[in-house]
Amino acid sequence: MALPRENPSTLLRVAPLEKLLEKGRHLFKADGKQIAVFAGDGGVFACNNRCPHEGYPLMEGSLTQDCVLTCNWHNWKFDLASGETLVGGDRLRRYPVEIIDGDVWLDIADPPADEVAAAALDALRDAFRRHEYGRMAREISRLQKAGADPLEALRGAFAWTLDRFEFGATHAQAGAADWLALRDDYAETEAERLVPLVEVVGHLAWDTLREPAYPFAEGMLAYESAALVAAIEAEDEDRAVRLLRGALFEGRSYRELEEPLAEAALAHYQDFGHALIYVLKTGDLIDRLGPASAEPLLLNLVRSLVYATREDLIPEFRAYGPALAAWDGAGKEPVAAEDLLALSVPQVLARVNRSSSDRRALYDALIGAASWQFLHFDLRVMRAVDKPVSHNVNWLDFSHALTFGNAVRLLCGRYPRLWPQGLLQIACFVGRNAGFVDKAVDETPWRVKDGAAFLDSALKGLLDHGQQEYIVSIHYVKLLSAVKAEVTATPEAPWVPVLLAALNRFMNAPFKRKHALRTARQAMDFVAAEG
Repeated sequence: MALPRENPSTLLRVAPLEKLLEKGRHLFKADGKQIAVFAGDGGVFACNNRCPHEGYPLMEGSLTQDCVLTCNWHNWKFDLASGETLVGGDRLRRYPVEIIDGDVWLDIADPPADEVAAAALDALRDAFRRHEYGRMAREISRLQKAGADPLEALRGAFAWTLDRFEFGATHAQAGAADWLALRDDYAETEAERLVPLVEVVGHLAWDTLREPAYPFAEGMLAYESAALVAAIEAEDEDRAVRLLRGALFEGRSYRELEEPLAEAALAHYQDFGHALIYVLKTGDLIDRLGPASAEPLLLNLVRSLVYATREDLIPEFRAYGPALAAWDGAGKEPVAAEDLLALSVPQVLARVNRSSSDRRALYDALIGAASWQFLHFDLRVMRAVDKPVSHNVNWLDFSHALTFGNAVRLLCGRYPRLWPQGLLQIACFVGRNAGFVDKAVDETPWRVKDGAAFLDSALKGLLDHGQQEYIVSIHYVKLLSAVKAEVTATPEAPWVPVLLAALNRFMNAPFKRKHALRTARQAMDFVAAEG
């Protein structure tokens, strides 16, 4: 690498070539940099002394005659002549070297910031394809160090994964907005500010790891909101996608699309509440990343709505349709959480209809009931190994009633005509969960004295959550975020102490993720009954 001549102040003399050839290597320090200089039959080369993997000194590495340098800690290998990383991931920083009058000189000038940022994004995509968590963290850190907007890492990741989600949006998209809010509100150090970015990018990488492309339909149709809702209801992805493309081509913002998307999400009691939550969080994320990110996010949202499971069509929730048809908003019967706790799905739907005139009271009663059930979840249900598939219930069955309730309050508050669907669907959660509670749970140990401090501590703790699985950590993030939003909106609501106690118990109780014996037993029962 020949020396550039534009900035002589960054040209530094290292050592006489003769002495460097005798020793073979030399550690040169300047402006806070540690530079390893190697000399041999292949020439003279200079590089960062710290291996780009974990920072171990390359001066202690092995150098072959053909200029391949090996970091002996983890066997990463670098071709000093070409600059290529032969084994490993991150690129090695090299410095231009020239021999002038028998002395070795090098240029320590940093490359232009935009060049560094572009290289970091390219390298991030390479790490992304293989889900190299540590390397993704390093590349995003390099992007930030170059002065670029670190959210470019997220924008890039959403673009790279546009067509890699077979069934549309996952928690990777839906949780991103909450991670960014956590970054804004609770990250104090640069390391803490990096965590949410790596978590979002890493989750996207994990959910699309080794996935092929699932292309979206090409072309567009003139946008009509009713046509979009109808296409989603008909599970016609191609038509829904073309209508969405038409809307974006016409310059429509997400907020213009939110109401029909919320309507489609609430057209059924579906997808365990994910559909409406995804609508809400997609809007929040577009607000943060800007309209350029709208297309990949909205295409995957629409795909997820098309494929959403429709639980109101199964026997357990079949009473939902008739209850929605019977809703007249005229029910005057007073209602409280205690009235709903032990009711079946049909019973709680009928009870809600009898109190339909007071939406605020109904919402408080439903959230109060969901909070009490969350606090009283029967852990024996989660541990059981000899129950049928219908009893495969865990903490998330209870927490989802609350995260869904948060989405209902916000979206139905914006579009009041959707309140009947939202309230009746929270009721479906309450009716379903009534059969899996333990009334004997002692609430006293879980009561929270200072709710604000408790929530702040819990949310701050998510920046070092310690969960191996993204699906677990993101449920903590979205639940805590939803609880804080609900408590902040109505701090004096009667259910607030119960909800905080439930959250406290949840965060301190076991969370069984893998059910090996239960799965084996249920598989054997299924096969035995096949005939």
